[in-house]
Amino acid sequence: MNTPRGARARARIEVTAAIKDEARRQLAAEGAAKLSLRAVARELGMVSSALYRYFPSRDELLTALIIDAYDSLGAAAEAADAKAGGAIPAGRWVAVCEAVRGWALAHPHEYALIYGSPVPGYSAPETTIPPAARVGLLLIDIVRDAYRRNGVARTPLPAELKPEAQRMAAALAPDLPPEAIASMIAAWAQLYGLVGFELFGQFNKVVEDREAFFRHAASRLAHEVGLVFS
Repeated sequence: MNTPRGARARARIEVTAAIKDEARRQLAAEGAAKLSLRAVARELGMVSSALYRYFPSRDELLTALIIDAYDSLGAAAEAADAKAGGAIPAGRWVAVCEAVRGWALAHPHEYALIYGSPVPGYSAPETTIPPAARVGLLLIDIVRDAYRRNGVARTPLPAELKPEAQRMAAALAPDLPPEAIASMIAAWAQLYGLVGFELFGQFNKVVEDREAFFRHAASRLAHEVGLVFS
C-alpha cells in the first residue's frame, strides 16, 4: 500500500521532471540567457511561489539542467566504451569520441548550455565538476589502459611547457607521463572544438561527409595522444 510520504515523493519527482522539461524547451526556443522561472511556471500552469519550492532561483534550475546534461553525456560516452568491450585503447577512444558527437547532435541545446557561451550572471557551483569530468576521466582511463599494456608514444615537450605538464599530470593522473597528459588535454579540447564546429554550422559548405571526417579526426587525436591502432 502506498504511503502518503511515498506519494508525495513521487509527485515531487514528477513535478521536478516537468519543470526541467519545460526549461529545456525554453532553452531551445530562447537560449539559456532568457530562461525565466516565471515563464516556466506560467507554461506549467503553476504560480511562481509554487515553483520556487522546487527551484528557489533561476541559477539553481540552470545548475540542475547543467548537471543533467553532463551526466547524460557522460553516460552516453561510458555506454559506448562498454560496448567497445575488449577493443584496443585507440578503438575505445574513437568510440567515446563518436558517442560525444552523437549525443551533441541529438541534444544540441543542452550541448550549447554546457559548452557554448557562458550564461551572463551565472557562475557554476562545484557540484557541476564531477558530472563535467566524466568524459575527461574516461579518456584518461583509456590512455592509462594503453600505457599499462604497451606504453604510449611520447611527444617531446618544449622546456617551457614541462613544469605545466608535470603539474597537470600530478593533479589528474600521477601514474601517467606528463607528455601523455599534455597531449590528452589538447586532444580533449580539440574533440569539443570539432563537435562545436559541426553543431554550430562552422562546417557548412566545407565538410560534407561529416561522419567520416569526424571518425578520421578522432583517430588522429588518438594518434596524437600516443595511442596506436595496431
